[in-house]
Amino acid sequence: ETPGFGIMAFGMTFWSIVVAVLAALLVGPLYAPTHVFSEKVMLQVAKNAIKKGHGNSTAIVNEVMHQMQVKYPRWVAKEPKWMFNNAGGAMGSMAVLHASFSEYVIIFGTAVGTEGATGRFMADDWFTILAGQQWAHSAGKMSKEIYKAGDQHHLKYGEFKQYKMPDECWALEYARGNIVSMLPFGMFDTIFSTLDFYTFYQTVIVSAHEMLNNLLQGKI
Repeated sequence: ETPGFGIMAFGMTFWSIVVAVLAALLVGPLYAPTHVFSEKVMLQVAKNAIKKGHGNSTAIVNEVMHQMQVKYPRWVAKEPKWMFNNAGGAMGSMAVLHASFSEYVIIFGTAVGTEGATGRFMADDWFTILAGQQWAHSAGKMSKEIYKAGDQHHLKYGEFKQYKMPDECWALEYARGNIVSMLPFGMFDTIFSTLDFYTFYQTVIVSAHEMLNNLLQGKI
């Protein structure tokens, strides 16, 4: 039955993109796209949650979700679902708080550690550490960057790095830019490596639902 999920997900992806493009062509001229989230607010939310959580990852993540829902009630999912994510050789789990054509906000992390490539995107990406550490390496640098709980790692538009979560690590991730261009990176490992078509199906359904729902509210 697993291949059926893959075929259905591919079909949904195709028609979701067609509908989204047509909707964007209609809505775009009537609405000047602006971002609604702020990386500075995200950092403050993370620090508040870390202080309240006292080192408990579950408590910290739940507090981040709650604060994000309070600060952005119109744009953050009420009951985000957890799913696995394989991208750039790294594996973890994520909960999608928001997805639109110009922004996404997720909780991403792992309880056991992971390592991979950041990807190179037409977007800025802010990775705010909630628990544990993230290490990063840029080509030619002989020492690693170390980001701890309460730190914010800014991957600038077009940058590319190797990164590692040496052990348990959770983060609030916010991307702003051309989000559609980031989707292949977030799905191709599943299609061509893990063959976990149920996760692919979940990712497509959640992403398409969020992006189309926000588009219908005038959020590109």
